Amino acid sequence: MQSPYHPPVKRSLSIAGHQTSISLEPLFWDMLKAAAAREKLAVAALVARIDAERIKSPTPPGLASAIRVWLVVNAEPARSP
Repeated sequence: MQSPYHPPVKRSLSIAGHQTSISLEPLFWDMLKAAAAREKLAVAALVARIDAERIKSPTPPGLASAIRVWLVVNAEPARSP
């Protein structure tokens, strides 16, 4: 496993019919892929859903920030050994 302290990695996605680039740390990209798999969605579809929720906020954050917050709020609880 690589160190969680890694600079953001930029990736391009197509959401809501337009291309966008998102910079997230690899840890968040891994969490996003896992969340999309749990939701049975493509990563771009989950990001589009997060984007739609974010836009409804009275003070919408940037998309990368919204993704990080969504991932923390919707994180699966840690399992006990």
